[in-house]
This record gives sequence, C-alpha cells and structure tokens, in this order.
Amino acid sequence: MAHPSEDLLREGFAALERGDMDALRNQFFAADVRWHAPGRSLISGDYEGIEQVLQFFARLFELTGGTLSLELHDVLANDEHAVELVTVRGERAVQSTDLYALDEYFS
Repeated sequence: MAHPSEDLLREGFAALERGDMDALRNQFFAADVRWHAPGRSLISGDYEGIEQVLQFFARLFELTGGTLSLELHDVLANDEHAVELVTVRGERAVQSTDLYALDEYFS
C-alpha cells in the first residue's frame, strides 16, 4: 500500500499531464505554493502562489508548441517529504531538451 503522500503526488502529476489546471488549482496546490525553475532561460525563476505557478506551466506548454511531455519515473514519500523523479521533454523551434527534475514537497 502506497503512502497517502505518494498517492497525492501521483494524482497531481496525472492532473498536470492532462492539463487539468482546475484540479491543480482546487485540489493539489496550496495557496502558498512555490516553484523554482533553475538556470538561465525564458522560464527560470521563482513562482509564488497558485496563479504564478499555473502561468509557469502554461508558459512551458506555449514555448514548446504542445510538444511538452512529462515522464514520471517514481515517487518517494513519507510523512515529512515527497519527491517526484521526472523527465521533462520539449522542443522549441529547432532545439530540443531533456530536463531531469527532482521535485521535493513538504520540505
């Protein structure tokens, strides 16, 4: 049986894959959600609050022309932490990139 935090992250990830921003807004993101996109790119920076984080995801979809794909490899979770191991792929113009993300929650 999976930890409840693992189930929650997997359900939230599935909502993101479906593009279900209403579910992310109403069921999965806390009002004080914070997202950090590292590096020096068009999307790098800190996003605070539900609307900014959702705008970040919308921008990712826009910049990749609908080629954005997310591959969830695993979720590790307990009462204090939850981590997603994700590969993010997308193309922009003639460029393509693979990002390997490690997202930690409840820290």
